[in-house]
Amino acid sequence: MKFVLGLTGGIGSGKSAASQWFDVQGIAVVDADIVAREVVDIGQPALLQIQQAFGDWALFEDGSLNRRALREHIFQSPEARKTLENITHPAIRSSIIQQLQAAQSPYVILVSPLLFETNQHELTQRNLLIDASIELQIERASQRDGQNVEQIQQIIAAQMSREQKRAMADDIVLNDGELEHLYAHLTPLHEKYLSMAAENQERDL
Repeated sequence: MKFVLGLTGGIGSGKSAASQWFDVQGIAVVDADIVAREVVDIGQPALLQIQQAFGDWALFEDGSLNRRALREHIFQSPEARKTLENITHPAIRSSIIQQLQAAQSPYVILVSPLLFETNQHELTQRNLLIDASIELQIERASQRDGQNVEQIQQIIAAQMSREQKRAMADDIVLNDGELEHLYAHLTPLHEKYLSMAAENQERDL
């Protein structure tokens, strides 16, 4: 059984910076956001199921998913959101499992902003939360994405609270300073995960 580390954090927490650091260390990273886009690419079964469930309006003329139209539709209809999730969530989970199992690094990371909310933590052996104050999250996200403060606050409000995430995480890094500060916290954790992965492998032998 491959040792899988779950990596999560709210918008503007520094989750992406952390996952890039692990990638540089040679650790395979499976990004749930990227997988979610891949499973609805042209030619994928989930896209055909979306077309059948919602109609041709859900696609552009070139056959690709009209994300904005679908997002607006499910925003107004909880029933439609459930239908969409019933199509995409199993496809995303299946693809994540395949990619985790195919990884060749000493351990593998599943990075997901909704690790706990979508029960993806069931696929991991340990979970690392990159944490930041809400004020700092808003400041970083508004500078990076050009989104207004209200939009960012809505995203934060829709996600699990900081307190809940902190309670569920095994390891927590408070990312309240410069990137070097973040990396300094990640280095000893990386060493710990390497030894945990080695122990995990020995048990499997």
